Amino acid sequence: MTTAPATTDSMPDAPANRDRHCGFVMGLIAGSVVGVGLGMLFAPRAVLELRKRTAESARGLGNAASDRYHQASARVGEVVDEIAKKGQVLRDDLADAVVRGAKGVERAATNAKTGH
Repeated sequence: MTTAPATTDSMPDAPANRDRHCGFVMGLIAGSVVGVGLGMLFAPRAVLELRKRTAESARGLGNAASDRYHQASARVGEVVDEIAKKGQVLRDDLADAVVRGAKGVERAATNAKTGH
């Protein structure tokens, strides 16, 4: 099996093909340069706007968290006060019961001594 040498008829025109590739590459480079230039022109505004919106959003979240914290702290303080008041009432009732019990024991002891 022998292959015939390539003829100039089957090969594309080399100089014309090279010019087309060169034109494509030059267009690609020019498009990249224009794209980078536009990106540099418009990106700072977009970045500043994004930064501003992010800061505002973070500030809003911080304020909301702070408000919730203060509300929760106030509620916890109220609950602690209620529990402390109930504890004081319970302590006072228990102290009164102990005093009544001690008086009852004292009376029983006195009656036992006197024989009544």
